[in-house]
Amino acid sequence: MRTLFTLLLLVQLNFGFGQDKFDVSAVAKFQKELNTEYAEAKTSPLTAEDLAEFKTLDFYPVDEKFFVTASFVRTENEKPFEMKTSTDRKPLYVKYGELSFTIDGQDLKLNVYKNIELSKKEEYKDYLFLPFSDLTSGKESYIGGKYIDLRIPKADTIVIDFNTSYNPYCAYNPKYSCPKVPLENDLNIEIKAGVKKFHD
Repeated sequence: MRTLFTLLLLVQLNFGFGQDKFDVSAVAKFQKELNTEYAEAKTSPLTAEDLAEFKTLDFYPVDEKFFVTASFVRTENEKPFEMKTSTDRKPLYVKYGELSFTIDGQDLKLNVYKNIELSKKEEYKDYLFLPFSDLTSGKESYIGGKYIDLRIPKADTIVIDFNTSYNPYCAYNPKYSCPKVPLENDLNIEIKAGVKKFHD
């Protein structure tokens, strides 16, 4: 399970990395690639039953409001911790920094994490993991929250494009082991962006 999940995570790393400026075509590319992955039996997390009927994921309309430039504060000397998952698997993560931004005049903050094991691989040494939940979670979007893939910024700001947020594989198939969104990353705002929930 651990190896399978890691391989599937690496597949998803191809999607969702932010651009410097808002670009509708970049979001369209993200959506097309995600749909292609989910439609292909070899890469899809869908059950065989769902895959047979799959046409497209349900996305929120692309909205520039949810493309934000956040201030990035590196949190030094953080101790690695076991992140809770949907199974008894407990991968090691470390809090890497804090991201502060504003949407609709509301000041918000999210913690961003680094996967210890994944960061040992050269091609993913600068990969950051941003899980979050919001007021749409459990309603229009997956109850377990969503993920965004980021890279370590070279400056003290970082772009977050919630239009490229995607569901954990657990949203589609209970056989997967997915990190749970830490409580401190629950936003008190509706993030109507990215992938919607798959099943009622």
